[in-house]
Amino acid sequence: MRRARQISDDAARRLGWSRRQFLTSSAGMATGLVALQACTDEARRAGATTTGPASTGPATTRPAMTGPGGTFTVPPTAITEPELATTTTQLPPGSLLVDVQNHVLDYELNPQAPTFGAGFPQGACEAGDPRQCFTPERWIDLVFRQSDTTMAVLSAIPAVGDANPLTIEAMERGREMAAAMCGDARVLIQGQAAPDVGPIEAALEAMSAVTAAHAVCAWKVYTHSPNGWFLDDADPQAPQVGERFLAHVEELGVPVVAVHKGLAGGAPFASPRDIGPAAVRHPHLSFLVYHSGYESGVVESEFNPGGAGVDRLVQSLADAGVGPGGNVYAELGTTWRSVMGDLDQAAHVLGKLLLAVGDDNVVWGTDSIWYGSPQDQIAALHAFEITPEFQERFGYPALTAERKAKILGLNAVRVLGIAAPIAGACPPEVQAGLRRGDPLANVAPGPVSRRDVLATFVREHPWVR
Repeated sequence: MRRARQISDDAARRLGWSRRQFLTSSAGMATGLVALQACTDEARRAGATTTGPASTGPATTRPAMTGPGGTFTVPPTAITEPELATTTTQLPPGSLLVDVQNHVLDYELNPQAPTFGAGFPQGACEAGDPRQCFTPERWIDLVFRQSDTTMAVLSAIPAVGDANPLTIEAMERGREMAAAMCGDARVLIQGQAAPDVGPIEAALEAMSAVTAAHAVCAWKVYTHSPNGWFLDDADPQAPQVGERFLAHVEELGVPVVAVHKGLAGGAPFASPRDIGPAAVRHPHLSFLVYHSGYESGVVESEFNPGGAGVDRLVQSLADAGVGPGGNVYAELGTTWRSVMGDLDQAAHVLGKLLLAVGDDNVVWGTDSIWYGSPQDQIAALHAFEITPEFQERFGYPALTAERKAKILGLNAVRVLGIAAPIAGACPPEVQAGLRRGDPLANVAPGPVSRRDVLATFVREHPWVR
């Protein structure tokens, strides 16, 4: 942060801009990547070590690698060359970018629902009320006006009944509002399924009713909430609803299951260990594994059999014999955002997933709009490369432009059966102007002052005193 501020102050003066104008520009975005790369390089040269939970579980101290795992290909001159910064941090015009995990909260349709999402950065928006920070209007602005996203999928949250501010009706409203602004069908919606809530027969009937009334592209489930279950019914102590759910998915003709795996503090039912067996038993279904099994308390490194985090998904697929190009897709929502600031972890996560599921089965998601506009995540992936050293040491593939294009859009088009992919901005003739004219474009929501930053850290890390 100190380095980025120093660079920004100097570059803003050279350009004749205010600090705010600079920081909210593409040059400001490039500055963040340049500063992060420089600090990473200095720490590595100094022989820094990283202390934290390794992928095998217990806390360890990892020696620094002899060479970096990843790099941001951002020329230092981009800091004072706005046009170069734009090409570095934004996708080329007309690119396809399909974000398969988006969320809105619509309290106008369900005013009695409890506040959801207040703990996410976007919950601290200038509205002063978290219930007003995730509206469909804000989602459209942050995703389609302030980022390179061209298509998005609205996905359910772990809330049901009166507690749910993201109903299928809220998704339809978001889709309709985006269509009215863009003049096209660039938003898809998922159906929510909760086979562990109430009688399984009622849950299956509810799914049938959804498909009769709505055009859904997939089914979204949370196996760890509210009660806990597995897709393969392997645990006799858990509700035996997985097989009946998957069989009903096949009957309904929407053959994509988007399942939350990971990001649950190690909760057993959020483990992706059931993905491999379920995929083998249901070869005609596609399993879209949200978060790819990543856990925020795990430091990702090279694959360890029996490890934690993403290793659990890799292990499940290997044990079941599901190889690259199979019917399992690894999704990056929140996962990429969590590791993109640690270039070694970022390289390991992408490298392991590309090896496990293949070039054609890693899909882009951002969990927007929990973190505000996804453009920072897009810029980081656009500029990121796995180093030749990590390619040689671990067999990871290079992140070529072709592979990035698959991850960012082409793979989602195939798995979701999108007949007419929409590339390009919405609306193309005004999006760039809106970004330039918006004083808050590229602003990452969250605490700003040192006091607020420290208070947030203490609140979110109660074990650190």
